[in-house]
Amino acid sequence: MTETARQVQMTESAAKRIQELIASDGKSDMMLRLQVSGGGCSGFQYEFSLDSDKTEEDHIFENHGAKMVIDDVSLDLLGGAEIDFVRELVGAAFRVNNPNATSSCGCGSSFSI
Repeated sequence: MTETARQVQMTESAAKRIQELIASDGKSDMMLRLQVSGGGCSGFQYEFSLDSDKTEEDHIFENHGAKMVIDDVSLDLLGGAEIDFVRELVGAAFRVNNPNATSSCGCGSSFSI
């Protein structure tokens, strides 16, 4: 996968929500960490957390003033994805629009390739 194909974008809505979470946590050096792990109802699942640590395996993406960190293995599964934050009647959540996923579960937190 080329470096261009390994880019991950975030919408303005996602960036705003990340900034809100960081502000409520009170630590300005935090980033949203997005990881892919085995599990979920479709084989892989997305995991979101706030993190201030960066390892040699991590890649940092910055859009609209917010930072997101993704490890190298997860990035192989997320290349070309867009992270959004949506508010709906049933709740609000980060949503991953992943072009590599061939199917996903109804809740949107797991996928298969």
